[in-house]
Amino acid sequence: MDDGPGAGFGFGLGSQARDEAFRSEVREWLGAHLVGRFAAGGARAGADVRRAWERELGAAGWIGLGWGAAGRGAYGNRVVPLAQQVVWAEEYARAGAPGRCGHIGENLLAPTLLAHGTEEQRRRYLPPIARGEELWCQGYSEPGAGSDLASVRTAAAPGGDGRWRVTGQKVWTSLAREADWCFVLARTETGSVRHRGLSFLLVPMDQPGRIDVRPIRQLTGTSEFNEVFFDGALAAEVVGGAGAGWRVAMGLLGFERGVSTLAQQVGFAEELRAVVRCAVASGAAGDPVVRGEIVRLWAELRVMRWNAVRTLGDAGGGDAGAASVAKLLWGRWHQRLGELAVRVRGAEGAVGPEDWDAAAPYELDERQRLFLFSRADTIYGGSDEIQRNIIAERVLGLPREKA
Repeated sequence: MDDGPGAGFGFGLGSQARDEAFRSEVREWLGAHLVGRFAAGGARAGADVRRAWERELGAAGWIGLGWGAAGRGAYGNRVVPLAQQVVWAEEYARAGAPGRCGHIGENLLAPTLLAHGTEEQRRRYLPPIARGEELWCQGYSEPGAGSDLASVRTAAAPGGDGRWRVTGQKVWTSLAREADWCFVLARTETGSVRHRGLSFLLVPMDQPGRIDVRPIRQLTGTSEFNEVFFDGALAAEVVGGAGAGWRVAMGLLGFERGVSTLAQQVGFAEELRAVVRCAVASGAAGDPVVRGEIVRLWAELRVMRWNAVRTLGDAGGGDAGAASVAKLLWGRWHQRLGELAVRVRGAEGAVGPEDWDAAAPYELDERQRLFLFSRADTIYGGSDEIQRNIIAERVLGLPREKA
């Protein structure tokens, strides 16, 4: 089951000797810095630890590795070739480092500003992201307009001082409580419908009385997602020009399935290994049906990794269905893994720890959390229904559904 370091990534992305030297550098740095509270927190570290970890990464130049040509970036970031970005993502995931709270700024907003922003905007917003000092969240989904972004109703009107005033509601906003900024897709043209009249706005979150963030309690008992209410909140800037929001927003979604997808799959591989260990310990591995499902999950994970590498160089490019295919592959795969994680443990998988205090909620173990959280995998990040529609319309050329 163990593919080894870098397995599956020998696709001519770079020089193997240079990449392995870089891998050694990454491992050495992570080993030296994942100590104390950073080591204790692991992938489920608290918000304060993760924020401090972002600054630790920024001080060493590990944020923004893909922002431009290899060398020293113009915004305080270190830049390395694509193959070494993959190495960093692999080793970071394997090390069990704290969950990244700067992912949205680094991997979504930054490439968008590089593609659609002005140089003034890049010099204002990219350096604080590279230093791990400013965190971002994404204001896309709304009640009634989740995966269907063209139906957003959040509106923004000129404020008379050159800025826009944003009013509306966003939902499922990851990390909104910790974020300093939010990029918001809002309707800036009165009476516009669907893709027209939208703008991509940059909104500071520290606006008491104008922005209200409400955590959403999930099945797992945690609250990574939030509702965000805007009541005349001031937007600092518009990216790409007023009315160009749809083009900018779609460009951003093309970056969403980049190198970070490979780190996700390294995490999936670790989860699969843990499920195999549970199956062996419980005796479930003796069931040929269980063994068959394990082999199937392993084989499909390999296919996902190969597909991710194949499409890496096309982020935001011409393969209209690549991102949708990837999302369809991993969403249901991860759900099946969660189901197997509970099944191989038998009745034990449905109960709490032996020292459970009935007066207080108990902490889910990793396998239970995997099962519950993965229920949402086929919905968030673009539901399976929307992904299939994209493939049907943009790749197969089938007629659009009637509104």
